Order: sequence, then structure tokens, then C-alpha cells
Amino acid sequence: MKIRDVAIFSGHRFAVPQGIQRIDTKSTHGWQVRYHGTKMFSDHSQDGSGANRALVKATKELLTRIANLPAPDLLQRAPSASKTTDLPSGISGPIVRSRQGSKVRTCNFSVLLPQFGQPPKCTSVYIGSENTYTVEKHDRALVKALTLRHAAEEAYEEAATKAKRKAGVAMRKALKLRGPAR
Repeated sequence: MKIRDVAIFSGHRFAVPQGIQRIDTKSTHGWQVRYHGTKMFSDHSQDGSGANRALVKATKELLTRIANLPAPDLLQRAPSASKTTDLPSGISGPIVRSRQGSKVRTCNFSVLLPQFGQPPKCTSVYIGSENTYTVEKHDRALVKALTLRHAAEEAYEEAATKAKRKAGVAMRKALKLRGPAR
């Protein structure tokens, strides 16, 4: 899990995990957890003397959320505004291609399969050739493309959650924190 150095208004510096932001205004000073919603942990002081205690509570809350909630979804769910077809995000086509040496063109859907921690993989789902293309084959190929994309999205989300939780456990051990925030 990423840690950054944050200096607050009083000049004190803190190692702050990703997912926690510092809030300093005229009326409030504290740490805000931003992971599946927000929660504020006030310093309960105007001079910043309670910042360390508030950060410990905020960090415990963040780690509790990481342990119990799925990782935030970073995948694009809706098609881009510039997409000219009604196909969902990650699926393009039908793509018509001519193979070298063949006089018959073929149609495929292109499916982008996300992989956590790696570049996405692209695969093709065959629809048919000029001679065999039918609406039924198109619909069956689209169902297959949707199934492949959905399975890849689920695997991505599962791997992202697993990695986030592993990082949370490592951070909890490194900070020697125990139990949920109070």
C-alpha cells in the first residue's frame, strides 16, 4: 500500500496511507478516510496536537474497510461517449477481415479482457464468414463475448481485492495496529 509524507499546518509530518486525506480548514482539522465512502477523524484540537491520535484511528478504520469491503472498481463499465455502437465497454465489432490468400472475409468481435497487475489481453470471438454469417451466429458470438468479458471483470475484481487486503494486512503488521477503529 502506498504511503506518502504529509506535513500539516503545525509543521508536523506524518506517513499517511493511500485512502486517507488531510482536512485543514478554519473550522476543522483532521483525517478523512476515503474508501467506499468517507469518514472524518477530528484532531479535537486547534493546534494539531491530536493529529497523531486521529491518524491512528483513521488508519484503523481504513484497514477495517479494506479487510471487509471489495477493492474499489477501477474498470470502465460504460462505453466511451465516442463509441458508435451499442456494444458494452470492452467489446468491439463486428470486425470484418480479409485473410491473405482467401477470397472470403470473416467477422469477429474483439474482446478486451482486463487482468489485474498486467496489461489487458485482447481476444477474438468468431461470428462467421461472408457465406455463413447469420443473425443467430452474431447473437451467439455476442453472448460468448459478453461472458468472456464478465468473467475477466470478476477475476480482476477478485485479484484486486485480494491484493488490497494483503497490503492492508502488511500495513497493519508494520504499524502494529490491532482491532477496529473506535
